[in-house]
Amino acid sequence: MKKLIALLLIIGCLPVSALGKENKYDRGIIMKTFIPKGQWMVGASFSYSEHVDDNFQFLSVLQDITSDGYTFKVTPVVSYFIRDNISIGGRFAVSRTLTKLDNINLSLGDDLSFEIQDYEDISNTYSGAIFLRTYLNLGDSKRFGLYNEARVMYGYSQSKSTTGKGIDLSGLHQLKHNLNIGVAPGLTCFINDFTAVEASVNVAGLNFNWYDQKEDQVYKGKRTSSSASFKINLLSIDLGIVFYL
Repeated sequence: MKKLIALLLIIGCLPVSALGKENKYDRGIIMKTFIPKGQWMVGASFSYSEHVDDNFQFLSVLQDITSDGYTFKVTPVVSYFIRDNISIGGRFAVSRTLTKLDNINLSLGDDLSFEIQDYEDISNTYSGAIFLRTYLNLGDSKRFGLYNEARVMYGYSQSKSTTGKGIDLSGLHQLKHNLNIGVAPGLTCFINDFTAVEASVNVAGLNFNWYDQKEDQVYKGKRTSSSASFKINLLSIDLGIVFYL
């Protein structure tokens, strides 16, 4: 009986072993060093935009637009390669936005029109993120490579908006907290041995927002929101330049 059981076990194991050998397949993928261990990556991005409208009209609906404003943002980044093609780092962003709207008319017909005057909004935003990157070179190229970045970001913003003048002045103060967990693949291209340009796009992430408002220092309000996304938005491409030391 013992010999029969042993024989059955041997016969039962043979197909499993044979199947394992048949499914073993070498795809010929060879991991090469694109960026070696021990290197530092530093960089920054900077953006500035402004607008000035003087009695401007848009689509015959928005009329008599008189406004001006600007947006300024700077984002330094640094990371260290803990292994070949793998780095861990962080970035910090500061932005400021100002919008002054002296006058705007919204006309939807003879009996339906609105007018906004003396509106001003200013906001300051601070955010920090930690990320993990993995790189993959394209074939035998040492100039072009792909990377995938997993990041966790926290942001804090403070804004103040006012409308009217004198006794009609009304103000709204808002605090916003933001938590984002996302994945962003990208492409990097080396200009020389130490300088590269990058392009990345957000494809997936979880986003959480918390708002606290106070109007005229009397009325309070709160709001929370959350969202999840998995899509490619070509309008959210981030461009930057980095240096490898």
